[in-house]
Amino acid sequence: MELIVSSDKNRFDVMRSRNVITTFDFRLSTSPVPLPSEMFPNRRDFRNPFPRPWMRDTAAAAPASGNIGLKGIVAGGLTGGIEICITFPTEYVKTQLQLDEKGGGKQYNGIVDCVKKTVKGHGFFGLYRGLSVLLYGSIPKSAVRFGTFEKLKKYAVNENGALSPSGRLLCGLGAGVCEAIFAVTPMETVKVKFINDQRSATPRFKGFFHGVAMIVREEGIGGVYKGLLPTILKQGSNQAIRFFVMETCKDMYKGGDPDKKVPKVVVGAFGALAGAASVFGNTPIDVIKTRMQGLEAAKYKGTFDCFLKIWKHEGPAAFYKGTVPRLSRVCLDVAITFMIYDSIMEVFNKVWP
Repeated sequence: MELIVSSDKNRFDVMRSRNVITTFDFRLSTSPVPLPSEMFPNRRDFRNPFPRPWMRDTAAAAPASGNIGLKGIVAGGLTGGIEICITFPTEYVKTQLQLDEKGGGKQYNGIVDCVKKTVKGHGFFGLYRGLSVLLYGSIPKSAVRFGTFEKLKKYAVNENGALSPSGRLLCGLGAGVCEAIFAVTPMETVKVKFINDQRSATPRFKGFFHGVAMIVREEGIGGVYKGLLPTILKQGSNQAIRFFVMETCKDMYKGGDPDKKVPKVVVGAFGALAGAASVFGNTPIDVIKTRMQGLEAAKYKGTFDCFLKIWKHEGPAAFYKGTVPRLSRVCLDVAITFMIYDSIMEVFNKVWP
């Protein structure tokens, strides 16, 4: 917003983006300064220079609360369900390669070999083994992630409705920690155990509920809550990196204009970049988390012991096992997720005030 005084010094133009919105006369007078409503009795003649929805009548600096948290939860849940159905085979291959250890237990020579052997032994839908686990979990996971981020963002934005760089990191970190505790840890534990079970000669789990019941019966409720600490570290760093990159790229594209729309294709490109950044940033944590949640997790005394044994017996390169399939999956995942989420939120903002 710019106030530009005209050459005759008797009026000023309220400018926005260099377009004159309206002009007010402020010649000195003993009478009270007229209000906009008095200057324009017919409201159709007065164009509010503050076009944001929450500033239409009051010119308030902060957005109205509305249903932004609830909309974020619902939109996030729908986004998670759609996304996981598209990207699950890459998650399956990534997990198999991360569970593959050197020596006698090694079964696969790479991505292609893993896909071939899986399809040969279990058919094409063998690549979707464990999908039900992720499908049941992805809906609440994405709901918690986006709902938390939108809620935290509401309190962290400045008077212009923008997040600072530190605010982006903290809001993303908060979203990741919440989803790790409330959704991701039990979901990931069960998923890894299901995929790990398929590696055995005689798989024991006959389905989602049968498998979960067996895990709880044999290991207690803690059996579906393995690897909580590495999961918190993974999800916290994941979302901190992704939301930071995503929000920064969007701000750069908008060039300071908060009302400028970002095309969905561009959103997808930004999402892929954010996903790649998170993969290279925290794959070692993901490998440790996967080992801690596998059926052979009992041989590790804890997160640090798992780190030491991998380093000692398999070398530092083992911490980046499954990077390529994870990179392809995560880039596609994050790109699709943000595109779907933005599209759903656009619809919600029109039909759900």
